This record gives sequence, C-alpha cells and structure tokens, in this order.
Amino acid sequence: MNIKILVSTHKSYKMPEDTSLYLPVQVGCDEVSERFGYQCDNTGDNISYKHRWYSDLSAVYWGWKNLDCDYMGACHYRRYFVSNRKKPCKDKIFEYLLSREEVEALLKKSPVIVAKKRNYFIETNEEQYIHAHNKKDMDLCRQVVTELYPDYLPKFNEVMGRTWQHKFNCFIMDRKHLDSYCTWLFSILFEIEKRTDLDAYDVYQGRVLGYLAERLLDVWLEHDQVEFQEVKLAMLEKQNWLLKGTRFLKRKFFKSARPFQE
Repeated sequence: MNIKILVSTHKSYKMPEDTSLYLPVQVGCDEVSERFGYQCDNTGDNISYKHRWYSDLSAVYWGWKNLDCDYMGACHYRRYFVSNRKKPCKDKIFEYLLSREEVEALLKKSPVIVAKKRNYFIETNEEQYIHAHNKKDMDLCRQVVTELYPDYLPKFNEVMGRTWQHKFNCFIMDRKHLDSYCTWLFSILFEIEKRTDLDAYDVYQGRVLGYLAERLLDVWLEHDQVEFQEVKLAMLEKQNWLLKGTRFLKRKFFKSARPFQE
C-alpha cells in the first residue's frame, strides 16, 4: 500500500523514524521565513497563506492536492495514532506509533480510520463550541451547509445536538474517500471564509475554520455512510486535566475562562 501520514508542525520537533510512512509537513510556510527541513505546505496547489485560519488543514489541503498516494492520513506533532497493544508511556510514545503493518491491517478492515470519540457528557457539541468559540461562526456554518448541501442538514443538526464527536482533524483515508471528504469540507470552509472578517479575530479564535472542520467530520462520515474504525490518539506532551476541566466548567457555567488550546 502506498500510504503517507502527514505530521503537521509549525516548529522543529522530534519526528517518527519511519519516513516511508510518516511525512512531517511544516505548516504556514508562506507566513514565516524559518525552515526546519520538513516538507513545506506552500508548494504546488496550496493554502499555506491561509494557515492562520485553517490551522493544520493547510497540510491536509497540500497533501490532498499534491501527494500521489493511495492512502493519506493526518496527525499532529503532538498527537499520533497509537497501537492498542498496551498503554504508551509519555516518554516512549514513539515506540507505540502505528506501524506500517498495523496501518495496512486496519485499512483492510475499513477505508477510513479516525480518532476515538471524545465525550463532553454535560453539554452538546454545539454548546461546547459556543462556550469555547463564537456562536456566530457555528450559525454561519449551519447556514452554509444548508445552502450548499441541504441534504446534510439533518445529520449536521443531529451531530451538533449530541455529546460526543471524533475530533482533532486526524484521520487516515483511501484516495476515494479523501477526495470526497476534502471536496465537501473545503467547499464549506471556503464559503465560510468569504463571509467572515477573519482579520478581526485574535490568534486563538482566528483558527476558526480548523475548529469548525473538527465538528464537520462526523457529519460527512455518517451522512455518506462511510465505514470507519476508531484508533486511540495519544498526546506526546503531558496534559493538565485538572486545569482543562476547570476551564471547561468555567466556560460552561460562568463564561469567564478564556478558551485554551486543546
């Protein structure tokens, strides 16, 4: 199988040793002069100059348009799909990354791999988005879906009304589904971009199109009845769950905590 899993990064960082499978991609290369020796996202057909709004999706777009591979995946310099063999240690996570053999075995079972779902329990996906970001962006996303893909609207509302989702814009797909998903996703995001004053956003909220994309993956998966399987996604860096949980509750009940990067 010809498989490439993109590892998006905006800085120099430890990368997987298997370069035949994992491809580090420096995102936002049009916006900075420093280079780290990785593939840049500003070659060929690209949206590198929009990275500040699309976040790691600039790597996804670059790979979709420029890579000649049968399967493409996307992960993050801090987040990787890992084997279910046993729980990885934080300082040895690279020993547990999905190997080529494991990826191929998984893809023989289904054409799409996504991260294990995240459950918010006490609020819906739409409520979680509104508490962390801007309600008008979610409203605009619903409006654009209604206009461009009206048959997806019932599934959009269903997904936004439940408490779990597959997040982080991480996946592995065959070319057929990659083409379908990216064509659908970027047509929606480009239209939202046209109708949004992105220069008015701060750095955090400016990544709005990347945040919205996270909420759209399940809409596409379920509407198109795509067969998929979940694989654990592990963080390379230690998480302060107490701090994250406290901010989550403050946003929900007091609307007082500034959103933070997950």
